[in-house]
Amino acid sequence: MKTRLLAAFFAIVASHSVSADDSALQAAISGEHRTPAFVERDQYRHPLQTLKLFDVQAHHTVVEVWPGGGWYTEILAPYLKQDGLLIAAHYDAEDTQASYRPAARQHFEQKMAGNKAIYGNVKVTSLMFDEESDTLAIPAAADGSVDRVVTFRNAHGMVRSGIAPAAFDHFFAILKPGGKLGVVQHMADPDQDWMSSMIGYVGREYIVSQALRAGFELEAEGFFNRNPLDTKRHAQGVWSLPPSLRGLESDADKAPMLAIGESERMTLVFRKP
Repeated sequence: MKTRLLAAFFAIVASHSVSADDSALQAAISGEHRTPAFVERDQYRHPLQTLKLFDVQAHHTVVEVWPGGGWYTEILAPYLKQDGLLIAAHYDAEDTQASYRPAARQHFEQKMAGNKAIYGNVKVTSLMFDEESDTLAIPAAADGSVDRVVTFRNAHGMVRSGIAPAAFDHFFAILKPGGKLGVVQHMADPDQDWMSSMIGYVGREYIVSQALRAGFELEAEGFFNRNPLDTKRHAQGVWSLPPSLRGLESDADKAPMLAIGESERMTLVFRKP
């Protein structure tokens, strides 16, 4: 009996002894390769706290969903380069559902090719859904093959196009048992009408419900990406705020948005049992 208890104790200690490497993450965040305009956003996006909450470890296989211009790719790529694998699941180069997507993919691939020392081991794949049938079209990775799936400020697009259920089902499928999904998303107020108007904010309870429906368990929530200055009621939705500042031309118009900073965001971790 005593032997079994000791074995269980050491198993628990071992399970908690490997976690996100603060020093390696900070080195990636502080790297000279990062785009200066991206570094300016650290004060709002808290990459160290976010990736620690998601428990992204240096040996993990990580899918980054729709990485856009590579804000988080600049951090994840060097962090995972030696012992792990970053799968950048971008829009497909042949996508015709939105005109900006092929160009975004092309620019991302050019970024990857432009610095092999940092991005040489990044695996660029496509992740696409058929928005007419709300089904998966091109998977990001094979089922049961990845340790972490992370998605940053993408969920509003999934909700708008009706593919959120299919997306969360896919994230669940490609994760290994015990794997985790990390979500950062502009967060609507509970009384806000976000379903009928495209403002970029999404209800927290909707995101949680989609994850639970897909089979996930809510494991953790971070509050460091909250912003009480954000009223969430702007002329151009979340895009009125930095870094977009959409529709704002003069410094006088931009000043109040810059004073607010970036949007209030939920930061959620879901675990696949």
